[in-house]
Amino acid sequence: MKIILLQDEKKLGKKGDIVETSEGYARNYILPKKIGVEATAKNLNDLKLQKAKESRIAQEQLDAAKALAAELENKQVTVKIKAGEGGKAFGSVSSKEIAAAYKEQHNLDIDKKKIQLPESLKNFGSYQVSVKLHPQVTATLTVKVTEA
Repeated sequence: MKIILLQDEKKLGKKGDIVETSEGYARNYILPKKIGVEATAKNLNDLKLQKAKESRIAQEQLDAAKALAAELENKQVTVKIKAGEGGKAFGSVSSKEIAAAYKEQHNLDIDKKKIQLPESLKNFGSYQVSVKLHPQVTATLTVKVTEA
């Protein structure tokens, strides 16, 4: 019997896969526990439409990430930190501070978890910081650390 899986099942496959199982296994385990549905023409068409919708949404998210990456490349964010004797910085700049400064200066939210700092920014100057917006899109943001 052909079954369309509604959720990931360890021994059978992933959600959306069409698998061949024995009649008894399907009727006694898969269908009652709502792990899958029978692969009828209607269900196969629904699966095809659902996959098309998911791919369209994924493409829209990719396009939005590329547009945001282009916007990030053109802008610079300035972060001010306190300085001690001899112009040494107190502490370092975190991704949370960079995200807050970007929102304040450019009125656009960036998730602090997506900002990837290569090392802690402990000195004054200009740094290139990567921002992972999408699994396929990474932007480079210029961060300028100045004295407060």
